[in-house]
Amino acid sequence: MLKAHRVLRLSWSLFNINKNTYSCKKLLEPTTPASIPVSPPTSITTKQLSIDSNMTSEVEGKMQSLDISPLYTSEKNGSDEKGEGTAECPFKTPLRAMKYWDKEPFPTIYVDSKDDSSTEKFSILSQAQLKKLTKLYQRDKSKADSKLKKDQEESARREQNLEESKKITIEMDKSLPDATQVKINKLADYRDKRVKVYGWVHRLRRQGKNLMFLVIRDGTGFLQAILTDNQCKTYEALLLSTESSICVYGTLKAVLEGKSAPGGHELSADYWEIVGRSPAGGTDNLLNVESNPDVMYLNRHMWIRGENMSKVLKIRHATIKAFRDHYYSRDYVEVTPPTMVQCQVEGGSTLFKFNYFGEEAYLTQSSQLYLETCIPALGNVYCIAQSYRAESSHTRRHLSEYTHIEGELPFITFDELLDALEDLVCDTAQRIIDSKYGQLVYDVNPDFKIPKRPFKRMDYTDALVYLKEHDIRKEDGTYFEFGDDIPEAPERKMTDMIGEPILLCRFPREMKSFYMQPTPEDENLTESVDLLLPNVGEIIGGSMRIHDESVLDEGFKREGISPENYYWYVDQRKYGTTPHGGYGLGLERYLMWVLQCNNIRETCLYPRTADRCKP
Repeated sequence: MLKAHRVLRLSWSLFNINKNTYSCKKLLEPTTPASIPVSPPTSITTKQLSIDSNMTSEVEGKMQSLDISPLYTSEKNGSDEKGEGTAECPFKTPLRAMKYWDKEPFPTIYVDSKDDSSTEKFSILSQAQLKKLTKLYQRDKSKADSKLKKDQEESARREQNLEESKKITIEMDKSLPDATQVKINKLADYRDKRVKVYGWVHRLRRQGKNLMFLVIRDGTGFLQAILTDNQCKTYEALLLSTESSICVYGTLKAVLEGKSAPGGHELSADYWEIVGRSPAGGTDNLLNVESNPDVMYLNRHMWIRGENMSKVLKIRHATIKAFRDHYYSRDYVEVTPPTMVQCQVEGGSTLFKFNYFGEEAYLTQSSQLYLETCIPALGNVYCIAQSYRAESSHTRRHLSEYTHIEGELPFITFDELLDALEDLVCDTAQRIIDSKYGQLVYDVNPDFKIPKRPFKRMDYTDALVYLKEHDIRKEDGTYFEFGDDIPEAPERKMTDMIGEPILLCRFPREMKSFYMQPTPEDENLTESVDLLLPNVGEIIGGSMRIHDESVLDEGFKREGISPENYYWYVDQRKYGTTPHGGYGLGLERYLMWVLQCNNIRETCLYPRTADRCKP
């Protein structure tokens, strides 16, 4: 009967303590017999004994299901971030195990065994250490509870303020003169006049309840706007955050002496309205200056809203225009060649292949061959188009898709081609500096200088001598020999040591493409050139093109290329051939040089590399 009574007490407790293991175990301790009425043994039937036994087994089974598993920690092998508290995947610290359990009393906590002779990996945390860590846990929990309470109170106050703000409205003063909608970069002509400006909130600062300072951008520049009184108290004002798009009306005033603001003026608002909200915190929800590169590139659509990236993209725009202006002033004609092709230019290993309605085709590596067909019709020609290279390069200067600026010139010599490259680089740079975006170049790279002409001209064989004299070796420790390609690192080291642009000329025939003209002095060398610039290395590759059909046939055979798909290219040598040359310049590498960017991905909108094709 005593046993049955204990079972009934335990069963009732299990349903009222929400399966608290600790309390259950206390209830299982022996109860003082004197406090429980005992019936004569003759009153216990066989049926009752059977029920008692079944209830006891049921409760014991429930107790077994409520057993508390121990938690394991290991300073050697554990992780507080990825651990699960098991022997196979332990936490690093006991305090993390306590916070994981998040209530007292704690289960048994194991730590690394300190007995080197023991076969056991873990031992139970000492009572002294448990007591010390429990105090730390209680302190942290108290802080967390206090913070939670404070946050809840703050949230309640904010909700109350938001509800009250819904009652506050602002209206445009109809007695004011009509506002003129103006872009930020044109505001200097509208001082002391009422204007209307659209833009995005770039920065926001609240000063008390009655004053807000906004820095607005619209892509053309930045403007400081000041909101006062009820303009700061509306529901939209309380929810306003960076990257929200807004429209502000007000009078443009020059800033007081000793004060500063973008453009030297600020907008004193008399009315404003929200166009599109942004989540609290703006782009900080996705990335910030401390984000790792992968996060930045994944959220590049937000990264480009930053001031520095915006400057880079504007300079890129100015650079493309400068190239076009250079070509226009030199009587080049721009053409637009196809980017889906069925022939290679720079070797089959770097071709992006695709199925073109049942036929094999490629994304173009270069538009050079098509430009060559244009020179009998148009004279000097150029194009600014995308090119693609399917090489698994992970260097700081390689892209899988890039903007290729290419030119072809008839009736020239190799030396005249080199002169044209110098003119292209220097004249374009001067045009960028002279443009309205010129100051942005110095904002990004204060040390930029347009190089002096003529550039240093160095033959490939002379470069091998220079590398050896300055103990610049290959990765295997040996010196570079004739026929070796000079990789990026030693090439850049040589360029940086020389400290000026280098026109590296006359490479071996076996290193270059099938279309390059052999030198008159040695048919094993080609009239080819790479322009190397400090901090970047190669930015231009060019050459004189083979203009003799029989020599071109030898080039096809040497490279194992069937001339069948090149019939239109061969025809240029049949119908009025002429000495001619050309080049290809990578826009992104040129920008790396102008802006001193460490990585080529900083110079383009959405970089495409061997490991990234999004967003």
